[in-house]
Amino acid sequence: MKLIRREDYLNHLFDLKGTPDIKVLTGIRRSGKSKLLDAFSEEISKTEKDANIVLINLRLKKFESLLDGNNLYAYVNSKLVDGKNNYVFIDEIQDASDFERVVTSLLDEERCDLYLTGSNAFLLSSDLATLFGGRTIPLHVFPFSFREFRKYFDYRDIDQAFDEYVFNGGMSGSYPYVQRNDSLSYLKSVVQATIVKDIVRKYRIENESLLNLIIDFLMDNIGSRVSIRKIANKLSSSSYRTNDKTVGTYLDYLTKSFLFYPVQRYDIKGKRYLESIKKYYLCDLGFRFALLGNWNADYGHLYENLVAIELMRRGYEVGIGTLYDKEIDFIATKGEKKIYIQVSDDITREETFKREVSSLLQIRDAYPKILIARTKHEKQSFQGIEILDIARFLDS
Repeated sequence: MKLIRREDYLNHLFDLKGTPDIKVLTGIRRSGKSKLLDAFSEEISKTEKDANIVLINLRLKKFESLLDGNNLYAYVNSKLVDGKNNYVFIDEIQDASDFERVVTSLLDEERCDLYLTGSNAFLLSSDLATLFGGRTIPLHVFPFSFREFRKYFDYRDIDQAFDEYVFNGGMSGSYPYVQRNDSLSYLKSVVQATIVKDIVRKYRIENESLLNLIIDFLMDNIGSRVSIRKIANKLSSSSYRTNDKTVGTYLDYLTKSFLFYPVQRYDIKGKRYLESIKKYYLCDLGFRFALLGNWNADYGHLYENLVAIELMRRGYEVGIGTLYDKEIDFIATKGEKKIYIQVSDDITREETFKREVSSLLQIRDAYPKILIARTKHEKQSFQGIEILDIARFLDS
């Protein structure tokens, strides 16, 4: 399988190298966490002559004996070398018995720099503080970005690349398949594994069909404001009985598995988050086309999904802005930096353009304001608002 160097993640890992906490790679299944761990270990071996690397993949037959926690602990200790920089990489750590004690002991002994990956069913970021006493640094791994997609396929034409990326998504495990149906089958299998292994088994839920209905509903309503009650009412009106509590619980499971990301509304004038209604964005659009096809595809909302995930990938905290009767698609913040963003499919019609910029023009502070749309042009501006083509924004 073809591999590319995931620059941003590798650079982040190098920044974290040597810090005292456990580095834990999290993210949706098959997003490349294991390959990233392999690539980082190889980079260290090439650049640091005093490095001693212990690399363990607990899914491989040769490491089967290490599924016993005591054996795992003994093996790691036997491989550590005094006087060298010891790096321990354990892939699929949750497969080992009593893995929490093994990891905690290795951390307390301070003989190695420790990196882990694991199934989301066991290593959800929300669980890490409990598992390891808060001594972890999660590094969240998303599917391929548009830039990585272009790099993988060596696309020269950015507009052709974007059209392909929208449909194919960033799950690189689907790329080797020649037939579109085979690629879609792969993506469906990832969703099914997420449902069964990360949700059904961990939380012992009995109503898997309801979970699938909620997934279909969220995929069909990308970019729309939804409440738990709205979902429950919609499903109940379709001759399926459920309630707010059950739907809310299942939504929590879906976000913990990193299949969807919830984004809250933020009152710009009141400077506070509004809890009741959220938008849910899919981790990768490839899943949407695999499960629902082209049916009812609102490209304005799909582009909104692309932008939301890209902002998160770049480390922004993302909220949905409300100001009087207007909605701002995104307020993106990172430290002291803040950006207001509107996303649209097509702004060639004057009424559409005016509607999109009117929300941004109502904001009176001096933070940057951006309108992202499918213009196929380089950057433009209008009354202080930057107008960016979505493909070029994603590629920047």
